[in-house]
Amino acid sequence: MPSLDRRAFFKTASAASAIAVVTVASAPRVLAQATTQAPEGPFKLAPLPYTPAALEPHIDAMTMEIHHGKHHVAYVNNLNNALKDYAELAKLPLEDILAKIAEVPEAVRTALRNNGGGHANHTMFWSIMGPAGGPGPDGELKAAIDRDFGGIDKLQETFNTAGTKVFGSGWVFVTVDKAGKLALATKPNQDTPLMEGARVLIGNDVWEHAYYLKYQNKRADYLKAWWNVVDWKAVSGRYAAAKAGTLKI
Repeated sequence: MPSLDRRAFFKTASAASAIAVVTVASAPRVLAQATTQAPEGPFKLAPLPYTPAALEPHIDAMTMEIHHGKHHVAYVNNLNNALKDYAELAKLPLEDILAKIAEVPEAVRTALRNNGGGHANHTMFWSIMGPAGGPGPDGELKAAIDRDFGGIDKLQETFNTAGTKVFGSGWVFVTVDKAGKLALATKPNQDTPLMEGARVLIGNDVWEHAYYLKYQNKRADYLKAWWNVVDWKAVSGRYAAAKAGTLKI
């Protein structure tokens, strides 16, 4: 894919996602509007648990602002809009809607699949990252990684290879069951293992909007750099919750 300058990238991203064009100068103002103009509904966009610049130099602040404040908010808006005429469905937790995606009314099934999946995936994504420099996995989580992947280095290698092979847009995940067993999974678009009743330990977004400003078409470089911002304390919390049966999305 040829390189794009930032203005061309924003235009392309807008056309693909039906999100308004953002210029560098107007991004903070439009970002604030996007988060405050979300329609009423059962699902909300939570603020980032750190500043947009907190993950630099591995993920740049502009990407984080657009990714969270434009792409993620669009998934939340569209999810709420899809549910506005389905009061009983709207009462369900998101993980239950996604687990029963094949049973929801056909008229909104695609919208719920794409936007419910997008909301779940991104909510997980923000929660497992943090400023670089934290300790790696330890305790039960490290033991599980050693057992099921042959160690953290092998996990990263396997995960990154799978992520580079996702065709087009999608995600690469590590799933976890109630016994604590880990497994690798990839999904297209905004699909999620939640749609199969599984639980996600970690996942990385390999849509171009997650990395293109900094890495252009070098997805492999992005995947490698991403491990620097994985918050292993948060991941350990998800692992414990999965074993306890309390992990939601």
